[in-house]
Amino acid sequence: MTAPRRQLGLAQLSLLNTAPPQLVAIAAEAGFDFIGARVRPVTPGERPYDLQPGSPMLRETLARMADTGVTVRDIEFLLLDGTDQRDAWLAMMAAGQALGAASLTVAASDPDPARLADTLARMTEDGRNHGIVPTLEPISYQTVNSVPAAVALARTSGCNIVVDALHLNRFGAVPGSAQWADLSANRGLVPMLQLCDGPAPRPADRAGLVAESRSERGVPGEGGFDLAALVNVFPADVPVSVEVPSDSTVARLGEPGWARTLKAAADAVLQEADNLLKAGTK
Repeated sequence: MTAPRRQLGLAQLSLLNTAPPQLVAIAAEAGFDFIGARVRPVTPGERPYDLQPGSPMLRETLARMADTGVTVRDIEFLLLDGTDQRDAWLAMMAAGQALGAASLTVAASDPDPARLADTLARMTEDGRNHGIVPTLEPISYQTVNSVPAAVALARTSGCNIVVDALHLNRFGAVPGSAQWADLSANRGLVPMLQLCDGPAPRPADRAGLVAESRSERGVPGEGGFDLAALVNVFPADVPVSVEVPSDSTVARLGEPGWARTLKAAADAVLQEADNLLKAGTK
């Protein structure tokens, strides 16, 4: 019996300046199954995309999805900072529900663990009315910056966790580590894996971590991360989203060329992971 093919998606951050309708078309041409859509800008300089119910961009995105078969699996991004952000996440959930998304990615800068757990619990409750589960991403330069911290909050609040290959490596969740074992033990909390690559040594300071994360990551399979091992932590029904921002390469290859490059690289990583599994069963 043939194992199911793992679904592959193109994250918005890989082509941050590409509006969602065009991202759907580019993803389809490159052979991706789904995209992630940024329904709320993260930084003041970002181009905002209005995907609220009734908006022209939502209608265009849905039309492109219907034409191509590409879906929207996740929406992003909200940094939980300890203030009352309920209006923001309810608007995001309304957009996500209209797009058919299943998850809303959040990270945390709130230094108060009890308040953060309460916020996530309220988000999770609100998400039930929209068919959306918050997914907490542990990020190397934010308050929640380890697998155990993310797992504890997910278990308390009912949210899920999204794991990003970059941040796992930057906070030491690598094969053989205690965090790696913790990730494997709690893989049922992870509905999606984000792939990218980079050099094994981490940047020297927070500014370097932020710059790498947001604008210059490596093509999967071309750096120092053990991506095949990471993929094999999760069963085949856990999809992979390719999240590789690289302003310099997009400028050189163009948006469609970059998407095709990332699809080919991700396919090679998944093939390597499958070969390792097959070799282990012989």
